[in-house]
Amino acid sequence: MDPKSVLNFANDEGVKFVDLRFTDLPGSWQHISFPISQLTEDSFTEGFGFDASSIRGWANISESDMLLVPDPSRFWIDPFFEEPTLCLFADVVEPLTHEGYTYDPRSVAERAEAYLRSTGLADVAYFGPEAEFFVFDHVSFLNEPHHAFFRFESGEGNWTSDNPDENLGFRIRTKEGYVPVPPFDSLQDLRSEIALNLEAVGISPECHHHEVASGGQCEIDFRFASMLTTADNLMLFKYIVRNTALQYGKSVTFMPKPLYGDNGSGMHCHQSLWKDGQPLFGGDQYADLSEMALYYIGGLLKHAPAVIAFAAPTTNSYKRLVPGYEAPVNLAYSARNRSAAIRIPVFSKNPKTKRLEFRPPDPSCNPYLAMSAMLMAGLDGILNKIHPGEPLEKDIYDMDEAEKLHIPRLPASLEEALAALEADHEFLLAGGVFTRELITRHIEYKRKREVEALRLRPHPIEFQLYFDV
Repeated sequence: MDPKSVLNFANDEGVKFVDLRFTDLPGSWQHISFPISQLTEDSFTEGFGFDASSIRGWANISESDMLLVPDPSRFWIDPFFEEPTLCLFADVVEPLTHEGYTYDPRSVAERAEAYLRSTGLADVAYFGPEAEFFVFDHVSFLNEPHHAFFRFESGEGNWTSDNPDENLGFRIRTKEGYVPVPPFDSLQDLRSEIALNLEAVGISPECHHHEVASGGQCEIDFRFASMLTTADNLMLFKYIVRNTALQYGKSVTFMPKPLYGDNGSGMHCHQSLWKDGQPLFGGDQYADLSEMALYYIGGLLKHAPAVIAFAAPTTNSYKRLVPGYEAPVNLAYSARNRSAAIRIPVFSKNPKTKRLEFRPPDPSCNPYLAMSAMLMAGLDGILNKIHPGEPLEKDIYDMDEAEKLHIPRLPASLEEALAALEADHEFLLAGGVFTRELITRHIEYKRKREVEALRLRPHPIEFQLYFDV
């Protein structure tokens, strides 16, 4: 699509506003709206000026002037706004150099795709995420110096089985929520409407179902695409899911572990490389993979502790990444074995289906940074021929402790992951994809705003454990 096509579409649809969407450093979507008369062909090169000083993780007030440059390749009508509003993804651009802003996550993903092409190894990286989420009927939380709590409610939650009002007895037991039919699964219609709304904005849903946890855990899969397009799709996906749920009077969270004692929400990322329309991960090695695919796996496993500082980037992420809840805490790869950090799907021998599934990420991540980091780790593996070693065919959770000692593990906390990123980030700097400034800003932001925020606060469980000491 070109700017003229966008303007023609806006005219045909009777659009009144244009809404530019961009992403802050932690990964939240932001937007600014303009009357449609402000959008011209020149806007797609000159951009719209805005103040970036109040965006999380971005500019200082002394250097806050930035440009939002809309991308004409993707546009849609917002399905929730009352007035017809055209939406576009926008890159954040430095006004003096007209180059992508250092801290703009989408610009990082664009540089990662350009670097991939510059290597000559491949011309496209396909990504397919499986983002899980919880749907709640009520949510409240508070953090004060003398008072802290959280509480959520779900009509499906097994903890509501004694509810005296409107209780017909169908509740999903802990860890038994995977694909039951109604009346246990009460969210079929909501998921179906989400899928229809996704189609309306150009995302192709492939299936939807209830997930393992009690309390309204769901998954809606959508079709894979190039890395940048997939990261764009994930931002739009979360927006559609949340706002469709709001129309049902419900609230959606993508936080990895809201519910103690049950499965958390992951975002397994399928990925493969292609060149000239041909798949590069099919071959005659383990699980019908190519040597290139094994090297990609080797790079991803080597750098995984640093990668998850972007791919599992919250303190809550590491409450999901614990043994016993289908969480891949061990750095190994295997065909079919879902206890490994990297799984090789074996549904088909067709080379076009050959891919790997990296299982540690979760949907709290900034997809532009997380997917770019995964790609850079994989490319480093290929370029340096990092072999992943032997696959793990045994279920890790059935091993004794002596056997487990020989399997490397992911960091056990965000603090450990940030330390791993601090020690291992040279592979991210290749081709100018990431910058030291962005990596440092990410580490500092996470340590100060999240790690320290949690570390310094008394926790309710501490009162249960220690009040009477």
